[in-house]
Amino acid sequence: MRVPAHSVCTAIRDDIVSGVHERGARLTEELLARRYGVSRVPVREALRTLEAEGFVVTRRHAGACVAEPTEQDAADLLEIRTLLEPLAAARAAQRRTDAHLKVLRGLVRLGQERARRGGAEDLRALDTWFRETLTQASAGPGLIALLTQLRHKIAWMYVADARAAATEVWAGYAALTDAVARRDADRARALALLGAERAAAACRLRAGRVRNPQQAGNKVGAPN
Repeated sequence: MRVPAHSVCTAIRDDIVSGVHERGARLTEELLARRYGVSRVPVREALRTLEAEGFVVTRRHAGACVAEPTEQDAADLLEIRTLLEPLAAARAAQRRTDAHLKVLRGLVRLGQERARRGGAEDLRALDTWFRETLTQASAGPGLIALLTQLRHKIAWMYVADARAAATEVWAGYAALTDAVARRDADRARALALLGAERAAAACRLRAGRVRNPQQAGNKVGAPN
C-alpha cells in the first residue's frame, strides 16, 4: 500500500522540529525512504512541500538540506504570530460553534488546575491544544494552514518556558474564551495580542537551530 506523501511530510517535519535532522543536514531521498519505510516517490513529494514551507532548501551539488534560518528569521516568526493569532481569535469569536466553545472551556479548566499544581509538559500540551482549537474555530482554511506552519517553525527554533507566569497565562485564556463565547471580536483580538506578546517573551532560541548575523555573513559568497 502506498504511503501518502503528507504522512511522510509530517514525519520528516516532526524530525526536523525535534532536531533529529539538524540544521544544514543533507536529506537524501534514499536515506529518508529507508528511515521511514517508504519508496522515494512520497519522499520526493514531501521534500517539495517542506521546501515550500521553509524547512528545507535545495542546494546545487548537495540537493535537499535542512534550512538554516537566521536569528532575524526567528524573530520575524514571533512578530508574525502577533499579527495572525489576534486575527484568528477575532474570527473565532464570530464563527465558533458550541462544540469549539465546549473544548475551549474544558481546556481552560484543565490548564488552570495544572498551572496551580505545576507540570511543564502538561501545560505545553494544553497550551498547544488551546491555540489550535481557537484557530480551528476561526473556520478559515488559509489562516489555519498559516498558523499551523508558523507554530511548527516556532517550535523548531524556540523553546518556551511553560512555567513562566502560568497562572496568568491561563487567566488570560479564560478571559479570551469568555470573549469568544460572547462573540466579542474586538476584545478577543486584544486579549490574543496580549497572549502572543506574553508567549514571545517566554521564548528563547534553541541552541544550534539558528545562525547569528555573523555566521550568516560568513556564508555570503560561499560555494553551494
